Amino acid sequence: MSRLAPVNEPVAVMGDQVATDLMEVTDDLARLSQGGRWAVAIPYAGPPVLARFSSWAPAGDVGLAGAWSGVSAWESSMNKVQYCAAIEAVRGHIERGTVYQTNICRILTASINDPGRSDIAGLFALLQFAHSAPYAGMLRLPRESIHIACASPELFLSRDGNQLDSGPIKGTAATSAALLDKDYAENVMIVDLVRNDFAHVCLPGSVSVPELTAVRSHPGLVHLESRVRGVLHPDHDWAEVFAATFPPGSITGAPRFTAEQIIDRYETVPRQFYCGAFGWIDADTQQARLAVSIRTFWRQGERLCFGTGAGITWSSDAATEWDETVLKASRLTAVAQMHWPDPQQSRSPVIATQGATP
Repeated sequence: MSRLAPVNEPVAVMGDQVATDLMEVTDDLARLSQGGRWAVAIPYAGPPVLARFSSWAPAGDVGLAGAWSGVSAWESSMNKVQYCAAIEAVRGHIERGTVYQTNICRILTASINDPGRSDIAGLFALLQFAHSAPYAGMLRLPRESIHIACASPELFLSRDGNQLDSGPIKGTAATSAALLDKDYAENVMIVDLVRNDFAHVCLPGSVSVPELTAVRSHPGLVHLESRVRGVLHPDHDWAEVFAATFPPGSITGAPRFTAEQIIDRYETVPRQFYCGAFGWIDADTQQARLAVSIRTFWRQGERLCFGTGAGITWSSDAATEWDETVLKASRLTAVAQMHWPDPQQSRSPVIATQGATP
């Protein structure tokens, strides 16, 4: 019989495993090479959140307690006029040759209807019910005020022994027929950036691209996804891997350093956990699965946050890029407006009708 992890207990869900019995929380990346299995949440900028749990069990063996009350209307850090102006500014940088591509993002926030009766595990249950994702996960650390629910489709890094893989996604449309040449060009640019990142920590000659611009279907849209692979040099630890590869190239741009400067200039609020890394690392078995934390919710006090963005190139049309951010956000922000009942009640979600997706 499964047991419940009460809402005031730390817990993580990573793939098909549930982690309980928290041992430590740290921001020291060196700990990832010193043993244990860790839940990992690294914000786009700021200190990492690394949580080591002693108990990892199949997801069906541990129940996640807690209801979700839904949220009110969503507000955006940039409206359409502001976002389109930022895109035109980025195109100006591209025209002058300072950058080839830059991601511009906006953060959506909404008030949680009943903060005292809303558990991130309830929202995660809704996501599993209504929006399946290959790199879904959840982290709840009440003492540290960390509450994250992730439905990411994108692999940032996986590790099996010394083999590293990344699955950069660039190029989004409602259907495969709607993908543009610009989408394919975006993807190839970022694949080249990831190959260069891997070259800093992988054995010479080991970096390859086993898959390029494959079309993948996800709920409500399609993406172009590639795969980059390399053999990690035995002298490099996790801190060095992150130094070479983070933030993910698919959510910054190329060249990365210049793109980050442009992002800091034109985005109006910090990305926080959006566009970071989220998943798990097992230092004992040398295995890891880390997603790019897109399609990700996090709680900030009595408000829920969610990010959405688009990659900007010279051929970008500002209105079309705005529409892409709406496409990426609309299905998931609607899920967050649903209700999830207490564990003893029916497990059928209830649609909330408050608020429209910005």
